[in-house]
Amino acid sequence: MKDYDLIVIGTGSAMNLIDPLLGKNPQMKIALIDKDEPGGTCLTRGCIPSKMLVYPAELVRVLESAAQLGLEVELKKVDFQRVVERMRTSISRDINEIRESLSKRKDLDYYPQAAAFTSPYNLKVGKEDLKGKMILLGTGSKPLIPPIRGLDETGYLTSDTVLQLAALPKSIAIIGGGYIAAEYGHFFSAMGSQVTIIGRNPRFLPDEEPEISVVARRDMARHMTILTNQEVLEVKRTGDGKRVVAKERGKGKELNVVAAEVLVAVGRGPNSDILHPEKSNIQTDENGWIVVNDSLETSQPKIYALGDANGKFPFKHKANYESTVLYRNLVLQQKVKADYHAVPHAVFCYPEIAGVGLGEKEAVERFGEEHILMGLKKYEDTGKGQAMGVKEYFAKVIVEKESNRLLGAHIVGPQASLLIQEIITLMYTPERRADPITQGMHIHPALSEVVESAFDSLMPPDHYHHVLAESLDFGHEGHRR
Repeated sequence: MKDYDLIVIGTGSAMNLIDPLLGKNPQMKIALIDKDEPGGTCLTRGCIPSKMLVYPAELVRVLESAAQLGLEVELKKVDFQRVVERMRTSISRDINEIRESLSKRKDLDYYPQAAAFTSPYNLKVGKEDLKGKMILLGTGSKPLIPPIRGLDETGYLTSDTVLQLAALPKSIAIIGGGYIAAEYGHFFSAMGSQVTIIGRNPRFLPDEEPEISVVARRDMARHMTILTNQEVLEVKRTGDGKRVVAKERGKGKELNVVAAEVLVAVGRGPNSDILHPEKSNIQTDENGWIVVNDSLETSQPKIYALGDANGKFPFKHKANYESTVLYRNLVLQQKVKADYHAVPHAVFCYPEIAGVGLGEKEAVERFGEEHILMGLKKYEDTGKGQAMGVKEYFAKVIVEKESNRLLGAHIVGPQASLLIQEIITLMYTPERRADPITQGMHIHPALSEVVESAFDSLMPPDHYHHVLAESLDFGHEGHRR
């Protein structure tokens, strides 16, 4: 049995605590365990490699739209192999540098193996038995695979394995209609694949505001087929590829999609089945995510879970935030609680999407329709948006009527993930008010004016939907959920 003061499982955001804790106590004995390539899901098979793919795809779409600005541009070739090789080379270099660094460290023991609890605070790692006084669980997540008949026999890709594709598939069917499906649908269609997205929800990108889903679907459907409200029944091999058999939910209408490859993108699930937290009396929820309190401590004292492991918002920036909460608690002894009132997200498809805080439905349910105001501003109604020639992209903002307190914001259009940041930052101030946005200066003409102007147009929800329907011609499509 090897005894440690600290055992860290996972080489993602949990690693952020190692050096600060060593700085506080240089004699601390630490074990670092990871069965996968070092760097965490984000670096090895998540946000970093996928964004290195979708950025070239974004440039393809930008070049395609250049003609409307008077620029006759010819895209001679999309070299799929060079695009993916650039990604793989960069990611492999980073992984190797981290592996080499960990292997050379003298102040911790690195175990590139799977870990499993055998009893409280005791772990089996390969042939070794480890015991930790304190344990940080940053175990990440894995792709969810739905129980579809014939899927295993036919073969499929996931967001993990798709990065290893050797050649561009002529066609690809994507099962799922959320963030992962949107980003990879964008990528493969821009590279030249015939893409079909098959979503189970009645709406594409169902976690976004309805009007944003409408805009995203309209734009993306120019480059791919997007099917919603479909239950996939079976996947089977045929002479011309892989056949996905689906049925429209509630109507019984069946359809067949034939593609060279099938990508399953229905979400991600926990890795707790490998860890066996129950043997350490660590509570998990009905889906297998590790349950934590406001300080990220599990049901077992001195054992903490962060990032995907605790099932709260599957974003790298959220995991990094949680590592700062643990830093303040474990290193600075400040006794702070994790706060998720303003967890932002972005979807790097084309058009780009970003959101933070409450959606309209949640804001109405929590505060009452009479106590909220909403603002809307189209890109094309700003100087920079007009210069860019973009249409029907917009910012939607939500505030509490009496206090002007920020409740949420949602943007669809170029640089959405950048434009929303000033709102995110203000939502982490004590007052959380929108006043600095409307009272401060915004550069003219810059895209940031779309955010400023959205707050200058605050109106009751009913008026908002009237303006929305008139200005963006949504009709019933953009109405509330």
